[in-house]
Amino acid sequence: MSRVSKYERKARRAKGIKFNLSANTRPRLTVFRSLKHIYAQIINDETQVTIASASTNDKEFKTQSSAGNKCNASKAVGMMLAKRALQAGVKSVAFDRNGYLYHGRVKSLADGAREAGLDF
Repeated sequence: MSRVSKYERKARRAKGIKFNLSANTRPRLTVFRSLKHIYAQIINDETQVTIASASTNDKEFKTQSSAGNKCNASKAVGMMLAKRALQAGVKSVAFDRNGYLYHGRVKSLADGAREAGLDF
């Protein structure tokens, strides 16, 4: 018996999530989480174009935000992304958590985007 590493399990979850979202015609909100930062972007899979993106590395985020912890920062990134998406004309997206479990920073980002008016 061979053990499956946590990276292989995450890749398997991500593949399943993306497969289920492939039948969707809505743009996809995808999340990447590193140890220090969180990145989110809205992608149109039909034309393979990034519509909007936001992260904790953005200049706008660093100047306006004084987030205390990573969850608060994630929520602010979600709100910033939703604002940019609404300006681009996107109101409804499909959420691609990219294999990450739906809690903590990923959940905070989703809640922030929903609060700012994005529908998913």
